[in-house]
Amino acid sequence: MDPKQLSAANSSARLQAALAAGTQADPALAGALVHRCAVEPDFFVRDMLTWALTRLPVGVTVPKLLGELRSGVPQARSQALHTLSKIGDRSAWPSITRALLHDADEEVARSAWRAAVVLVPADEREELAVDLAAQLGRGDRAMRLSLSRALVELGDEAALGPGLASPDPAVRAHARATRRLLRDPDAGFDLGVDEAKRIVALGPERAGGTAC
Repeated sequence: MDPKQLSAANSSARLQAALAAGTQADPALAGALVHRCAVEPDFFVRDMLTWALTRLPVGVTVPKLLGELRSGVPQARSQALHTLSKIGDRSAWPSITRALLHDADEEVARSAWRAAVVLVPADEREELAVDLAAQLGRGDRAMRLSLSRALVELGDEAALGPGLASPDPAVRAHARATRRLLRDPDAGFDLGVDEAKRIVALGPERAGGTAC
């Protein structure tokens, strides 16, 4: 296929081009696919681009994706991280830096969390859990739920200790909601979020002594 089809004006045409690239699985298309990931505005097309990249040899795709992690374009970083999480090649782990895990762009950070949970070696899971738990209370509901899910995947309840003891009521509530999910994956997350809002609005004393 002609790589120029990946940048067609119509999103349906771009989707078909990405599908064709994945079906063809030609390593020569890797560069064009990675480049398009950084600028593609349509979610479904980006998802198909990722699928197409997973169809190519790891030795071709992973080095190109690692290069994208240093890009100044947030979407380039987030899509590269997302694709690396789908490929699952653990050789990429050293490139999941603390800077990415704490990236100011929320989508990049969320993608880094997901990739890290997939790629982290067993002997570094505890350290990763502590690092992620330091971000408890960050962002909106979707952001907090993403972080909670990553921490639940790591399964290290001890990492929640500082958050549970935080003077920030929102951090404490997020830590408690995460602990609830870790102990019972079917438990609700919104209860903890609503509790945080209530504490902030009323103050810890009026909210019923929820300091611990």
